[in-house]
Amino acid sequence: MATRTTQILEAAARLIARRGVRGLRVEELATEAGVSTGLIYYHFKDRTGILRHTLEFINDRAERYTTGRAADAEPLAPRAELEEILLLELQDTPEVRENSAAWGELRASAVFDQVLREDLARATLVWGQEVAALLGHVQPMAPAPALAAAGERLTALLEGLSMRWLSGGLDLGHARDLTRGAIDAELARLQGK
Repeated sequence: MATRTTQILEAAARLIARRGVRGLRVEELATEAGVSTGLIYYHFKDRTGILRHTLEFINDRAERYTTGRAADAEPLAPRAELEEILLLELQDTPEVRENSAAWGELRASAVFDQVLREDLARATLVWGQEVAALLGHVQPMAPAPALAAAGERLTALLEGLSMRWLSGGLDLGHARDLTRGAIDAELARLQGK
């Protein structure tokens, strides 16, 4: 059974995905989570606390569904691991759809919210660094700045493809093919081709 905090964060991610950050009302969140508004304020202090913790929750959940391989599964080759982790961001499951939509809503709201902007910048930087590290496993002789730039490009592309897919502007299979092509292009670039 989920803890009360997890219930609230799951409900917040659902509401943000459906209605956006501006549509998030604490009273509605309490109803969605099946808790009192007082409990929400007890755990998160204020609306900013709710948004910050929801962003962390979304990041943690994405990490679970992109890296949560079975313990007894054969390890993947570095190239296959890179591709799998990135493509798992483009799955037609309720959890991934909700996570991606909520991330997009948080990103859009960060334009007007300095605190959220800083938190998102940090989360984006970490994600780019993780992808750069995976690229470094595939191309260990590539210079760190080139790996960092490639990680940034791939994560930015993935965000854009995800939003186009979620909004119906792009077929999921095509989004995944474009991601594979971008991985190939980045790896070729890192090889100096």
